Amino acid sequence: MKKLITAYLPLIYGKYFNALSHLSKKYAAKKAFQTFSKVRKGRVLPEQVAFLNRARMAVEKVADHQLQSYLWRGTKETVLLVHGWESNSFRWRNLIEFLQKEDYNIIAFDAPAHGHSSGQRMHVPLYTVCLHHMVEKYKPSYVVAHSVGGMTTLYHQYKHPISSVEKIVTIGSPSENHEIMDHYQKLLNLNEAVMEGLDQYIQEHFGFTIQEFSTSKFVKTNAIKGLLFHDKLDNITPFHASEAVHANWKNSIFIATEGLGHSMHQDLVNEQLIDFLKA
Repeated sequence: MKKLITAYLPLIYGKYFNALSHLSKKYAAKKAFQTFSKVRKGRVLPEQVAFLNRARMAVEKVADHQLQSYLWRGTKETVLLVHGWESNSFRWRNLIEFLQKEDYNIIAFDAPAHGHSSGQRMHVPLYTVCLHHMVEKYKPSYVVAHSVGGMTTLYHQYKHPISSVEKIVTIGSPSENHEIMDHYQKLLNLNEAVMEGLDQYIQEHFGFTIQEFSTSKFVKTNAIKGLLFHDKLDNITPFHASEAVHANWKNSIFIATEGLGHSMHQDLVNEQLIDFLKA
């Protein structure tokens, strides 16, 4: 029964938004965006508590949110870790071991509505504001980001090209917002009126259209060094996303893998990542 509900729930939402669009396209779009940005997973699980509690640091107040930050102290450069959608800072546990061996100073934080941070919803523009706070406060030399965290990091670099950041690593990150919204439309079977309303809603609130938000375009002006990992069999974000970003990012290196999945916690990935930071 639970699987049946999970399968049909998106279509029920879609029918509601489609019907609503006949009365008010603007209101239907608002409700559709709220559902899109609703975070349903990613809070700290019981088995994650002990690891994170050893590093819990300040609670950062940003954009009406309280963000939990973490510190694993080291004497070398500061590395800022940016997790993905419906995850939290625990996802970096394997990489943190590698970074600690090299004595890097490590900062991580839970995104809004994730981990120990406040809120129920999250989207890239909000995540970017939070990331900017962390960059300004902790002055990292390196930023390592996974999935939507990578999309956020590259958008942040586009908006704020002058900072302490010298190198960026992205892992399994999406690039084109229109691909994400196309998937959302298909999942809920949304009509064109709702999608037109969503485009207008996003432009009004964030200053860009669905089509305009593209990290493969943003990186054309990115002058710092980058490393991109993406698995050819990634079933969450398309492999061609990192291909497109790499093609336009002049100072980037692209490492394609096969069979490592979306999360890419493997030692091989972490070893290559550390080599890039040390180079």
